[in-house]
Amino acid sequence: MTARHTRWQYVLLLALALLALIIVLVPFMIRTESELRIRVEQQGLLLPDGFYVYQRLDERGIHIKSITPENDGLLIRLDSPRQQLLAREALQTILPPGYIIALSESQTPNLWVPGFAPPKLNLG
Repeated sequence: MTARHTRWQYVLLLALALLALIIVLVPFMIRTESELRIRVEQQGLLLPDGFYVYQRLDERGIHIKSITPENDGLLIRLDSPRQQLLAREALQTILPPGYIIALSESQTPNLWVPGFAPPKLNLG
């Protein structure tokens, strides 16, 4: 084998190792969070208390990351898409009619990823 052949193999091996590293790290850099949004559909109803929702879901073994009021509803962040579906089913039985329980997923890049993004322009 010549030295040129050996260098080419090292370059190919390095490129494959970098590709494998990228494939492994990308899901950690940009992951999606499973969320539910609860909104009031009927006038006269109030949003359910976040602590009440937390207790009812926790009783059913559903793992909740956070519950926060957002705009006109409650935003519930969950551990996984499976937990999201279980929480939706549970909330449909826990809450009385008149609430909208919507599935959603938000892209939540890790803190260092925005450093590589182009800066946002502030116009106006």
